[in-house]
Amino acid sequence: MYKKLLALLLSVSMVFGLAACGNGNQGSTETPGGESTPPATESQAPAGETGGEAAVDPDSIPDTMTSEDGKYQVAFVTDVGQLKDKSFNQGTFDGVKLYANANGLSYKYYQPANSSEATDDDRYNAMKAAVEGGAEVVVCAGYLQEAALRQAAMDYPDIPFIFIDGYPLDDDPDPAVEGNILTNVAGISFQEEQAGYLAGYAAVKDGFTKLGFSGGGGGTNDACCRFGYGYVQGANAAAAEEGITVDMNYSWEYGATFSASTELQTMISGWYANGTEIVFACGGSMFQSIAAAASANDGYVIGVDVDQSGESDYVVTSAMKGLADAVQWAVGHVYDGTFSDIGGTGTSLGVKDNAVALPTADESWRFETFTVEEYEDLYQQMLDGTLVVDNDFSKLESTEWSNLVLNVI
Repeated sequence: MYKKLLALLLSVSMVFGLAACGNGNQGSTETPGGESTPPATESQAPAGETGGEAAVDPDSIPDTMTSEDGKYQVAFVTDVGQLKDKSFNQGTFDGVKLYANANGLSYKYYQPANSSEATDDDRYNAMKAAVEGGAEVVVCAGYLQEAALRQAAMDYPDIPFIFIDGYPLDDDPDPAVEGNILTNVAGISFQEEQAGYLAGYAAVKDGFTKLGFSGGGGGTNDACCRFGYGYVQGANAAAAEEGITVDMNYSWEYGATFSASTELQTMISGWYANGTEIVFACGGSMFQSIAAAASANDGYVIGVDVDQSGESDYVVTSAMKGLADAVQWAVGHVYDGTFSDIGGTGTSLGVKDNAVALPTADESWRFETFTVEEYEDLYQQMLDGTLVVDNDFSKLESTEWSNLVLNVI
């Protein structure tokens, strides 16, 4: 399978435009292995140098197009929040646009009705509209799509669905009942704990001792939970190396819908006013409120999913995951006739697949003392298995952290 990933990476102009927060895997899991391949990206992972053709900027590809026959072959159903959220939705849609643009295919995005209040029926109706609009593959973003996607996959068994931040689905909605696996759904997830670890470790090594984490999904989103748990582990490890103790505020307040809000901005402003120096903004459009609070209080921010350094001067780094690459890889399986290799399974992507990283481009690297070389050494430890990051976030509050005081709010 990894050879197919490598082949697609070499045959399509790909951007490491990187992805967001979802639920845990169910059923079998297929994990690409083999040698690490450098992403064709300006946000370059440390596995090697970028080569080949210059990457296409997804922002140069229109969000909407007019199909001559009125049909749209590659469809995207958004998660909650805005399409252009500079995070999860946008990173996923970038992959749709890049693949379609490179292969002469039509594409369209569908946003479920009622925005952050969207129901399962709203999501199903968006998927139905995509299929009736001519979709040959439907990319669905976010764990909230599960119920609607299960029904759509059963109603349209000949249509392949790609479940980003997702997992295998069966035909029975009761989690206590083991139904038949839906082979037309491919679940794609990420090892967010690794990216979170990199960010937490780097922040403490750069001199931050009072940290914060503000997560989306209300603590029910496994991807955000993995991000946060990794962040705590990385901060604790760096503090132990430095022989210091760091403090961390850790909260899911005001993040249930991943939306910006005055309540969230007020809470984070209070953190900064009381000494918090840097906050991991882990939840789509929540970033806007946290960045605003940082700006008003001379605080700092860690972005999520994609490189968010261009959104605020107060962003020090971003914990990224490769949404755009993963989408292109999965859609490629549809069009090369190998979707059966990933349909009905879950694929988990991490450092070995260059799917999680911190951005190292000059304009994105804003640490003052922690160097790219030190980061690359840490990344290599994950790559060769010397450093293994735990992903069991249920242990977060029960763990006695050696060099970190965790204040769960």
